[in-house]
Amino acid sequence: MTVALAGRAPATFEIKSANLPLVALLLKSPDLQLLAQELQARFGDIPDFFDHDPLVVDLAAVAGAEVDFARLLALLRPYRVMPVAVKGGSEEQMAAALAAGLAPAPDALTPTLSQREREQQPQPVQAAPGPQLAPPTTALVIDRPLRSGQQVYARGRDLVVLAMVNPGAEVIADGHIHVYAPLRGKAIAGARGDAEARILTLCLEPELVSIAGVYRTSENPLPDSLHGKPAQIRLADDKLVMTPLNT
Repeated sequence: MTVALAGRAPATFEIKSANLPLVALLLKSPDLQLLAQELQARFGDIPDFFDHDPLVVDLAAVAGAEVDFARLLALLRPYRVMPVAVKGGSEEQMAAALAAGLAPAPDALTPTLSQREREQQPQPVQAAPGPQLAPPTTALVIDRPLRSGQQVYARGRDLVVLAMVNPGAEVIADGHIHVYAPLRGKAIAGARGDAEARILTLCLEPELVSIAGVYRTSENPLPDSLHGKPAQIRLADDKLVMTPLNT
């Protein structure tokens, strides 16, 4: 039933619909101790990876399991995300999440688990990328070699590296990654969900490459036509496609 509110329009406020871009956390295990360890391993060295992004917790993979939401929120907030909503849980889980201050968001769109798992064996927790960013207008340029343990993150833009990325080093960009030298460490392009991002290098010998969360490690050897040669990597149908640069 529609109810008309009498009186004049308020002078101090208006209520309007709004769309909020969200980062999604696909929770694959209720083991929060393991979650804490994996969050630290993945994001502990990148304190500014997130920028107070609103986050929705997707419970589809753990529906029915007992989740300590107060502890979960406490684990997430130090990584500069703002948990605001929850989806995919059982009736009991959704009630507990609501009591912890999370709003139900059944219509929030997140990648399906099968898509996220095609290029890598399952992991207990996977952070899903948020909405794609606008195309970067400038690139971060690094003109020195990156040694083992060093990490560079180009937030909101492309990354251009003019020297070697050694084993144990990591380059991350929200856009494309260009390495005009051997790429022997880890390269993560489209870090916040840009599936159009690419990785290009003059010498492909990586420990790990990733685009928009889909990744491949050195445990899967490259063919001779690509290993140590100029190549580009892109995402097609949720799979990494690697091709020589001279074709």
